[in-house]
Amino acid sequence: MVDIKENDIFELSPELLNALLKDNTLSTDECQINIFWATDNYAHLGAGYQYNDQITIKALTGNNGNVIVPRAVKSRIQQQQRSRKMAEVFTPSWICNKQNNLVDEAWFGRKGVFNTEVDNPDKTHSWIVNPAPILFPNDKSWVDYVSENRLEITCGEAPYLVSRYDTVTGEFIALERRIGMLDRKLRVVNENCNTLSTWVDSAKLAFQSIYGFEWQGDNLVLARESLLYTFIDYYYAKFDEHPELEILLEIADIISWNIWQMDGLKGVIPNSCVKVPKIKDEPASLFTADELGEQEEPTLFDCPGCKNRDFHSHTGTYALIKDWKENEVLTFVSLIKK
Repeated sequence: MVDIKENDIFELSPELLNALLKDNTLSTDECQINIFWATDNYAHLGAGYQYNDQITIKALTGNNGNVIVPRAVKSRIQQQQRSRKMAEVFTPSWICNKQNNLVDEAWFGRKGVFNTEVDNPDKTHSWIVNPAPILFPNDKSWVDYVSENRLEITCGEAPYLVSRYDTVTGEFIALERRIGMLDRKLRVVNENCNTLSTWVDSAKLAFQSIYGFEWQGDNLVLARESLLYTFIDYYYAKFDEHPELEILLEIADIISWNIWQMDGLKGVIPNSCVKVPKIKDEPASLFTADELGEQEEPTLFDCPGCKNRDFHSHTGTYALIKDWKENEVLTFVSLIKK
């Protein structure tokens, strides 16, 4: 399926769908906060679909099961509106493949590791898959590749990470032809792990090494769902059965941490920056405002990070991510040098 149905996930497990909607930056042990819409495209649907509303299970299931669809399924008018307002432009799979190949060429030290690109005379583009098991350099192992961190910025539906379908044409891509960074890692896992326990542990390692952030909540849901179904696809290809719910919940938890909602220019939850009180530098009055019978209104000034374009001094809520190797939670901005 290109268009994953939230009703299908809910039927399998409401807990699983709930995990895919979680915002780990804002949630606490006592209260789960979900990612929010961060777009007006659904406001006409009423309460629960406004820009700042959290995306709930109720908003996506039952009669609302077709609310969120991939960009390729959206109307041309809606695609154009989102491009104008949010600069949303999705990349065709053949370009994602070219760029991912460059990353792998640098890592492996050779070309054509996973496939060979084909630029046809009619100006269409494709690739020929390398069917042989992937060979690794003498100083690197398949585990090194699977655990190497990768990030897709402003990921949209995450076409560089997973390639279940072409995000521009909507065409479904067969498992053996997929070109996403996570697809490549899971292909390597399938080639090198033969027992269930080692396969699952290695697949988790692959998911823990893949990151992506996105502003709009609907895209984030689609990206998270695609990662989850990609896990199911490779599991089924390896073992000819579907994974247990317990395993899916563990994968969904990793996905909810690693594919997160963020303003990529600020490192904060979108629109979370607030004005702050201005510190006065004039001499203090002999009389307080109350004594003068006046109610002094605080003077506010813009978020210093927004005003000065300083990534490290925003008043908004800095997005949290998880370093799985060190088992610690940190802000994304802490990874950016001052």
